[in-house]
Amino acid sequence: MRVTKVERQRLLRSTIDESPFITDEELAKKFSVSIQTIRLDRMALSIPELRKRIKTVAKNQWNETVKSLTIDDVIGEIIDLELDQRAISILIIKPEHVFSRNKITRGHHLFAQANSLAVAVINDELALTAKSEITFKRQVKQTERVIAKAKVVGEDDKGLTIVHVDSFVENEVVFTGRFYMYRSTEQKGEIVHENSH
Repeated sequence: MRVTKVERQRLLRSTIDESPFITDEELAKKFSVSIQTIRLDRMALSIPELRKRIKTVAKNQWNETVKSLTIDDVIGEIIDLELDQRAISILIIKPEHVFSRNKITRGHHLFAQANSLAVAVINDELALTAKSEITFKRQVKQTERVIAKAKVVGEDDKGLTIVHVDSFVENEVVFTGRFYMYRSTEQKGEIVHENSH
């Protein structure tokens, strides 16, 4: 059953309030209307596009928290962060991220998203990647939304902080990485170790 325009717009606002990172495509499916209709509804309600909504959340919440780099140096948009614990970022794959011939994402963008998140989660003014072990699980296409989840899992025998990152499209893992991070100060005792979760 179709709802009235006024009712749809009311439901649209409450849906975006509850899930600020929902895409126009997902909203179009949910309300059984075209993406263009969703965009017009958003404009009528003065609700910005997804990228601007993410940026607003990121600037408001994480700008003062991230120590190791500025928010603009993170590839993707941080949506959750607990220093020396965990972090989450979103990267929407655009034309500049893909090979023009087949629309498959260039691997260095997935690596950069994961690596910059591993740097951002470190509670230190200086955090550098000393080593990484990465696996690409499947190709990622243009328009897909990659959610990277970083977790600090402990230290290695050289005192490097280990950060594990899994990147997902919907619920499918597309990339995994293990990053060994150098930091300028020791933070022993504050890190959640791998066997404690």
